[in-house]
Amino acid sequence: MSDAAPQQTVERMEIEDILNAIPHRYPFLMIDRMIDVIPDVSAIGIKNVSINESYFHGHFPRMPVMPGVLIIESMAQSAAVLVVATLGPAMAGKLVYFMSVENCRFRRPVVPGDQLFVHVTKKHRRRNVWKFEARAEVEGQAVAEATYSAMILEDT
Repeated sequence: MSDAAPQQTVERMEIEDILNAIPHRYPFLMIDRMIDVIPDVSAIGIKNVSINESYFHGHFPRMPVMPGVLIIESMAQSAAVLVVATLGPAMAGKLVYFMSVENCRFRRPVVPGDQLFVHVTKKHRRRNVWKFEARAEVEGQAVAEATYSAMILEDT
């Protein structure tokens, strides 16, 4: 059960909206757009993976692969934007801390040129602790999935 009032679907959130919602900035911002945002239910984050990403210089120079932990981070950031869409602008910029990551599976590498679609779904919420399921896809094929919990620090 949710404490949030029912809200309408937000079709898209552009980069300006994301920057207003979460505190992450380059080079650690892992989503470029949000689509199909249904407050208190689900959303899809999009990450356009470019060879210009700083991590590709070292991971791995001859065979660039997006680090799995950054795919998980894109899941967390997508969920954080969903939280702000659910709770409203008063939550914008609040910090969200991972508490657990469970059942994480990586299915195939994500490489430059891929467009990562991160499907996040709220499982439940208990006060300031939220639990989500996420599935990251490229061209409709799963590349990663996980269940994770996060705590929103409301006094920051």
